[in-house]
Amino acid sequence: MTHLDRRSFLRSAAKTAALTSASISFHSLLAQAAPIPAPSPSDTIHLALIGAGIQGQGDTATALQVPGVKLVAVADCYDGRLTHAKELWGQDIFTTRDYNEILARKDVDAVLIATPDHWHRRAAVDAMKAGKDVYLEKPMIHIYPDGPEIIEAARSTNRIIQVGSQRVSSVVYAKAKELLASGAIGKLNMVTARWDRNSSIGAWNYSIPLDASPETCDWPRFEGAAPKIPFSAERFFQWRKWKDYGSGVAGDLFVHLFSGTHFITGANGPTRAMATGGLRFWKDGRDANDVLLALFDYPEGFNLSLHVNFVDGGEESEGFLFTGSEGLMEIAGNTVTVTRTPLATEPGYTVSTFANAMQKDYLQQYRQKYPVVHPDGPPPQAVEKYAAARGYSDSYDHFHNFFASVRSRKPVVEDATFGFRAAGAALLSNLSVERGSVVHWNPETMKLG
Repeated sequence: MTHLDRRSFLRSAAKTAALTSASISFHSLLAQAAPIPAPSPSDTIHLALIGAGIQGQGDTATALQVPGVKLVAVADCYDGRLTHAKELWGQDIFTTRDYNEILARKDVDAVLIATPDHWHRRAAVDAMKAGKDVYLEKPMIHIYPDGPEIIEAARSTNRIIQVGSQRVSSVVYAKAKELLASGAIGKLNMVTARWDRNSSIGAWNYSIPLDASPETCDWPRFEGAAPKIPFSAERFFQWRKWKDYGSGVAGDLFVHLFSGTHFITGANGPTRAMATGGLRFWKDGRDANDVLLALFDYPEGFNLSLHVNFVDGGEESEGFLFTGSEGLMEIAGNTVTVTRTPLATEPGYTVSTFANAMQKDYLQQYRQKYPVVHPDGPPPQAVEKYAAARGYSDSYDHFHNFFASVRSRKPVVEDATFGFRAAGAALLSNLSVERGSVVHWNPETMKLG
């Protein structure tokens, strides 16, 4: 990879009066490390899926691209998804509504949990106590007490658990981390991130199958510990729209932005948050807001500003902007761009309202203190851009990392503590909106203030 630091930026700026740009193609960081040998049949990891919805099926398709992984079982509360699992992955796949039947199987090494949020804690803890390693979709928690219980279960059972915010395994984010640490944009003082959508599907209005009924859907099992109400196909298939089962845009989208921020900066989390939001457009019975804006203070000396908008009239977009004392770093998709503007070497002056004689005297003293360094004006900005290779998938790398840890028993890149700090920070937004006040969080002890 091209190495970019403060000196190279300054050299670039000194040599040219035009903006400069460079681009490289990333290769997986995993490929640069010693590759994992192709597993023998006896070394195959037998995987089971718990929660075969949109995310679960998509995750499984990616996981199975990793060499030496075989799907052996699927659990879901809708019969149609169990039927489709066999259509996708073979009639020999074991399917069930009850994930406990999967956890009892000796041929299951690891489970991929992609249930609604309100099942994350129970499914993960049950799996680890049954001796299974766990890939747990974000957000790790639905409510704050979930976090310590999952962390303790991982510790006491000595199981591998990876939380599914794939940016932590991204080569793009790894490059951004390297650039920030090198001082490429000077001292970081603010991070701004967004995730906007303008489609019905993007706002969680997922399709409901024509055969949805209490007979084809195990509604009592789906409800779990949630409040008991009569069967609702909308809640079953569009669960993200209700707080009983999901965590709103904070848990669905903010958590990715927190994961990325924490990974790049090395921060453990904010100390306080203030948020506002509401239902501005999707007034369809949901109780999860479709617009959310939040501000967070970090003890490392920077602020984080996040927003999600499900009523965006433009194209769907997401991205980060890291603002430093000497430049900007932007992440958009699979690219990272750094624009460096070195700090001015002199403070400037505002003397035009002074008497002419005073202007002359002032400027004479000023130039004695600040001699002209660049006769033709300040040095130009320097711009460098890095792009991942076409077709790059951070989701693949995240699963690759997980399965590597399952084999080696070495720590994962996103353990339960990291996952709790990301989700705990994200859900501060919901608490602030509900309380109408600033909320406090201790990122070290992971406790609310």
